[in-house]
Amino acid sequence: MKSILLHYGRQFENATMELLSGGLINQTWKVEAKAESFILQRINQNVFSDPQRIANNVRLLANHLQSTNSNYHLIAPIKTTTGAELVHEADGYFRLTPFVKNSKTIHVVETSAQAYEAALQFGQFTQAFSKFNASQLQTTIPDFHNLKFRYEQFLDSLQNGNRERIQACTKEIKEIERYHFLIDQYNSIIHNPAFKLRVAHHDTKISNVLFDSNDQGICVIDLDTVMPGYFFSDVGDMMRTYLSPANEEESDFTKIEVRPDYYHSIMQGYSDAMKDELSTEERNGFFYAGQFLIYMQALRFLTDYFNDDRYYGASYPQHNLVRAQNQLQLLRQFSTLNIR
Repeated sequence: MKSILLHYGRQFENATMELLSGGLINQTWKVEAKAESFILQRINQNVFSDPQRIANNVRLLANHLQSTNSNYHLIAPIKTTTGAELVHEADGYFRLTPFVKNSKTIHVVETSAQAYEAALQFGQFTQAFSKFNASQLQTTIPDFHNLKFRYEQFLDSLQNGNRERIQACTKEIKEIERYHFLIDQYNSIIHNPAFKLRVAHHDTKISNVLFDSNDQGICVIDLDTVMPGYFFSDVGDMMRTYLSPANEEESDFTKIEVRPDYYHSIMQGYSDAMKDELSTEERNGFFYAGQFLIYMQALRFLTDYFNDDRYYGASYPQHNLVRAQNQLQLLRQFSTLNIR
């Protein structure tokens, strides 16, 4: 690790490092060097097969902010002494970024005010690039939020997956089919010019927002999944992960509930940030955004269960089935609640 840091200059010769927990994808260390703090990450190439695409995207966004004299706080990688944005060693790709002083991350949304602040931050991120041509960005995870593709994966798992598991899940399969109208709606939306292709984060969990000590948002982090996308991907992911006090790992489904005040906080925070940038059709699509992301995640968990847990892995035999059932319960509650 010391050899990696030395790519950034002699100030890191006596640096100290601390491995941080909490990240599900990339390995992350906090680095202390000459009274300054930094974040070093190893990019997971099992998820991001071409890390250079991430670096290219962040560079394009940083250049845009500079050319427009924007004061938006984008955390871009520090360049090496040779001007590179990534260090490529035998054991992977690494990047170094500044550590934002007096900042903290939150892993569980505890108040509707936190939900509002997070939505405000993700909205401000997308709004900062409202004049940027999002199609210039490269795709870092192909078909990540492509609902049509996720449904096709599901159909393939029904044909080629674990027959015993499939036969035991007729109830879940029928429920997936009952919400097929969400796929039809998705196909209609992506061909509707009122839904603009934007710079979207695609991973809007609360831990990807930096807060200050007063729970005021500072900026968003983890830009690996920033790609061209639609507003309902970011809004939907917030709804999926903020609305219920129980997360996707909860096996006691009586703990799953939808908190209407959190829904309205997400909608208000995102709208306040985007201002006049959202079309009327987009403003009317907030409820669909929640259905879209919850349904897609249920599809993905059930697909992985039928495929013998190849993608997400499992801590116990029915882990991905429980996750899928959890998301279907959340989808049922969300869809029947009068919060539009």
